[in-house]
Amino acid sequence: MVVRYKKLWKLLIDNDMMKKDLQKSTGISWATVTKMSKGEIVSTEVLMKICKMFHCNVGDIVDFVETVDDTSGLERI
Repeated sequence: MVVRYKKLWKLLIDNDMMKKDLQKSTGISWATVTKMSKGEIVSTEVLMKICKMFHCNVGDIVDFVETVDDTSGLERI
């Protein structure tokens, strides 16, 4: 399963914010923002801080996408 933060990045654009604004507004570390930029997993606490700032639910900022087994010969999603 992969994590996609495309919804979060779109939300930042819609609110005329940059990643550094997200970091400052939520108090999360720059390393955490970098992890999200790379599509890596972050803690639930981080997701909660972001949701609190935007008054939204976790599904509004992140998608969890299931991948297909590489051994089946099918491509990853």
